[in-house]
Formats: sequence, structure tokens, C-alpha cells
Amino acid sequence: MILIVAGSLVGASGIILTQIMCKAMNRSLGNVLFSGFGSVSTASETIEGEVRPIEAQDAYYMLEAASCVAVIPGYGMAVAQAQHAVKELQELLEENDCEVIYGIHPVAGRMPGHMNVLLAEADVSYDLLLEMDEINNRMPTVDVAIVIGANDVVNPAARETESSPIYGMPVINVDQARTVFVLKRSMASGFAGVDNPLFFKENTRMLFGDAKESINHVIREFE
Repeated sequence: MILIVAGSLVGASGIILTQIMCKAMNRSLGNVLFSGFGSVSTASETIEGEVRPIEAQDAYYMLEAASCVAVIPGYGMAVAQAQHAVKELQELLEENDCEVIYGIHPVAGRMPGHMNVLLAEADVSYDLLLEMDEINNRMPTVDVAIVIGANDVVNPAARETESSPIYGMPVINVDQARTVFVLKRSMASGFAGVDNPLFFKENTRMLFGDAKESINHVIREFE
């Protein structure tokens, strides 16, 4: 009887979490399961612009002058186990009189709350973790937005490109920050399989490599 009750609770929790994720992606459960969501290779419109890579030293100069920095973590932070390096960078920025906040998308990572758990492990204060609507309201006042391994949840095509498979999905509007750093290993697309025009925006800079190593290189520049 106990096993039946426990199994029912686990099943109910799974259904609730699945509904939360589907709502956050602006998609029905059937659409996610059967539409081949991750098989799309690109949006139908050509992305214009050029990619602007930077080195850790360039990132340091911009961060050193920033008054407000927003960190947007994604699955890439989890893969690189970069959360402790992120906390160390946060402390250095705060010592430099810079406000640091975090934007948490409800489906960033592989489950709801994934980023919250990782950042809590690194002792990041819960008060600094802002939900999507709250961080979007503040984004135009952010000097530097640091995107760590997130892709689809910061893709402006969800707002701007009606032909995109993710059009209508709520995203974090990092492109509205004054400057955006994207930490990625390559230009590969995310789970949705669509290109991200954020990478080609004039205010975006790409810091290629392992996220933990890249952040540690920036930390060394501060020191």
C-alpha cells in the first residue's frame, strides 16, 4: 500500500513538472512528444550579422567597468560544473561595486529548478535569483548579460521570427542588455535545433570554450 501511494505521488509530481515545462515552452504535451521538436535544423529565414569572438581579457575590461551584471545559466553550466566559478566571479564583481543578479528560466537545464539547485550548491543567495518576468523587466538596465550554456531560452527568434519553431515561447530577453557575453563551446544549436540570432547581434560577444575554464580565465584577469 505504501509503495502504491509513493508511486502515485511520484507520478503526480512528474505530470505537474511536465505541465510546467510545456507551459514554459508554449507547447502542448502532444506537440512536444510527437512533433519532432528537436529535429529542425534551422529557422527558414537567413540570419544576418557576424559573430564577434572575444578573449577573457576583453571580457574582463567590460566587466570591470560594469555596474550591473546579469548571469543567465543554462545546461552548459551544469555540464561544465561552472557554478562555483560563477560564484567566485560574482564575489569579485561585488567587490568592484557591481550588482550581480541571476535570471532563471523555468526550463533551463534538464528539469525545473535545475539551475536553482546548482547555484544553491555554490552558495549563491536565493535573493539574487530572479524569475523570467522579473529579470526581463530589468534587462534594459543591465550593463553585461552573461549567458552560460543557455541557448533556446534566450533565443530572440521566439519573439521576432514567426516562422521559427519556437516562436511564442517565453524567453529571457538578454539581447536587450547593453552587452551580451555568450559562453559556448561552439556555434551548435540547442535542444530545439534552431539557430540563434542572438549570436549575431551587434551587442553580443562570443567567448568560446569550456564555460568553467572561460570564467576562470576572466577571474585571473581580475586577480
